[in-house]
Order: sequence, then C-alpha cells, then structure tokens
Amino acid sequence: MGELQHKFITTNGIKMHYVEQGSGPLVVLCHGWPESWYSYRHQIPALAAAGFRVIAPDQRGYGQTDKPEPIESYNILNLTGDIVGLVNGIGADSAVIVGHDWGAPVAWNSAILRPDIFRAIALLSVPYFPRGSVRPTDAMKALAGDQNFYQLYFQEPGKVEKELDADPRRTMAMMLYSASGDPPPSERWNFRFPKTMKFIETGVVPKKLPSWLTEADLDFFANEFKQSGFRGGINWYRNFDRNWELTPFLDGAKLRQPAVFAAGEHDVVGKMYPGVYEMAGAFTPNLKKKVIIAGAGHWVQQERAKEVNEILIEFLKGL
Repeated sequence: MGELQHKFITTNGIKMHYVEQGSGPLVVLCHGWPESWYSYRHQIPALAAAGFRVIAPDQRGYGQTDKPEPIESYNILNLTGDIVGLVNGIGADSAVIVGHDWGAPVAWNSAILRPDIFRAIALLSVPYFPRGSVRPTDAMKALAGDQNFYQLYFQEPGKVEKELDADPRRTMAMMLYSASGDPPPSERWNFRFPKTMKFIETGVVPKKLPSWLTEADLDFFANEFKQSGFRGGINWYRNFDRNWELTPFLDGAKLRQPAVFAAGEHDVVGKMYPGVYEMAGAFTPNLKKKVIIAGAGHWVQQERAKEVNEILIEFLKGL
C-alpha cells in the first residue's frame, strides 16, 4: 500500500497540503475544528490497507495549507470548491467523502452540489441536516439565553484566537480532553458558559492524557497551531450567516447518496442539539447505518479508531 506521502496542490486559488496513502477507489477525509489531517492518523493506513486510495487535506486556514486574510474567503462554497479542486487536481473522477465536525458540512455540501463526483458519504459527529429557515446567529442567541454560546463568542474577530494562540499546547490539551468521552461530567467542556468567563476557561487540562492521545499526538497538534495560529479555523464560524445567505437554493435538500453516520454517546453535538442523532436519517434517505459508540465523545475517530475503521471499511466495501 506504500508509505504515507505529503503533497501540495493548487486548488480554488490556494495551495493545499494533503497526505496520501494507498491505491484503489478514492476516499477523501475532511477534518474539523481545531484539527488537521492528523485527526485521521488511524484511518489513513487502515483504509489504505483495505484497498483504497486515501487523501486527507489540511483544509483552508489549517496546517500547511494557505490561510487567506479575508474572513469571507472561508465561506462554505469556497470550502467545498477546495475539495472539488483537490479531487479534480489529482486526476480522480469519483470519490467517497468522509467528514468529521466542521468537515461534515464540507462533505455534505460537496456531495449535494457535486453528486457526479461524490458517490457516497460518511459523517462523523455531525449528521446531515438541511439549511434552516432561521438566520444562524439568531438561532444561536436563542440557544445561548443569558449565557455565552461558544459559536457566538467566536464571532468577534481577534478575540478568541488571542486566547487560543497564547498557549497552543494547553488549548489542544483542554479541547481534546474536555470534549472527549473521558472526563467525568464535572470536567466536560461547556459549550454554554457565563458571560464572565473566557472561552479558554470552558474546559479542563488533564493531569494525565487519555489513553487514545499520546504526548507526541498533542505535540503534533500544538506545533501545527503554533505555526498557523487559530484564526483560519475560527473564520469558518464567522461565515455561518454568510453561508446561510449564499445557499437558499439548498432549502430542504436531501442527501441521496449511500451514507453512514457514527458519533460518540457523549458527543457535545448531541447535547447541543437534542434529538439531532435520532433524526440522522430524516434527510438522508439512503442512510445505510447509524452507530452511536458507547463511552466515546466528540473526537470519535481518534477515541475509538478501531470501531470507526470497521464502520468505514464495511461501508466502503459494501458500495
């Protein structure tokens, strides 16, 4: 299956870094926030060994990929265009797309807008749901009540990245631990928090790393953000309303490709939007399987690599 290779490509006006391994039908892995291609470090070799050509990019604003200055350049049409350009640029004519966290909307928009390229889809942590009738920041204000909601807190340019950039290793240790399935309820990450609190105070830095996260893993993530800063990834959040304004044509859109969905039992997404996991198939008529993994949290493909690899390989081989 060959070694993991680091490559660069020009796509949609930016230089994108991606890793590649294996040969066979193409699988594209899209990461979330605050992550990188490295979030799929356990899936890449497993899928390559199972007979697939796997590519995992650092998406716009992350890692060794370009980080354009304008906030609006991180809108969903650009993020989708980056992935389409990546697939076209490596000479492939079809792919299965996988998305975790923020990578999930990138994956489903790619699949809905270019069904001629993306023949199947796997979503991790965030199930597909179509564009709503309410402006996203208005919905967030309702969710926040008299507290801060992290996605609203992220809206002010320069504010949260200053907190996160101060100590990237501490930031990553807090996020990876607190949003996982490992901490006791009292140490879990708070997506809603008092107005007097900073975002950087919403989680706990563990005294000892969970079993699925090594010091070397944490070093890798921390060094990537030390180089890139957190601003690019945060800019994705600053486009919620813009994305909504750009996509009225996606109202009620169904995701018709063969699909699979997996999430952790303690994933904060399920707590943030109660009932969203129960509804996972409502707009995905060809959902083949839905798996909620006991004891896991938000970083499901890192926390439960073996289970997620098995789910993905079974799905891919069944297509």
